[in-house]
Amino acid sequence: MRHILILFAHPALKRSRVNAALRRAVEGEAGITVHDLYASYPDFLIDVPREQALCLAHEVIVLQHPFYWYSLPAIAKEWLDLVLEHGWAYGKTGQALQGKLFFQALTAGGDALAYSATGSNQYTIGELTLPLRATANLCRMRWLPPYAVLGVHRGLPAELLARHAADYRRTLLALRDERLDLQQVAGLELLNGATASPLAEG
Repeated sequence: MRHILILFAHPALKRSRVNAALRRAVEGEAGITVHDLYASYPDFLIDVPREQALCLAHEVIVLQHPFYWYSLPAIAKEWLDLVLEHGWAYGKTGQALQGKLFFQALTAGGDALAYSATGSNQYTIGELTLPLRATANLCRMRWLPPYAVLGVHRGLPAELLARHAADYRRTLLALRDERLDLQQVAGLELLNGATASPLAEG
């Protein structure tokens, strides 16, 4: 069984509907740790040794957040800046994260059409998240495509939100239980729906 660390970064959780639903769907599951960065560090004084120890104790690291300005909420960027130290996460002797799985679980206001070459944002989610993919590569982690819930500004119907939350839960549990073919999954644009058909990891 893989252990999963969710680095949850939402600066306004009380106003969150979608991220809160995704979080509730997996919170309390065996092998899954939900680590709320804003709750843990309201002063942004990140405990680097503690965070590094958490990373070492888990085989999968998920950065869950709203997609702010095509990027991360401030504390998630601060986390990356401080925790992924040279000599620990990258560099000649930085091999602490080698082989760990890494991906983003994000929510965005625009829909799939908006995140396309012909849409208002002009780029896909895959293109806009390339810096995190490069980070994973630098740290010798195994990158997986993002899990993305799009179109949240239009207000997702309760039934659709429930389906997204259930799919997110299935995805994380399949990763935890080693039931996903990682090579096949890595070729997807998004992780959404990756468990629609059970896959056997090779």
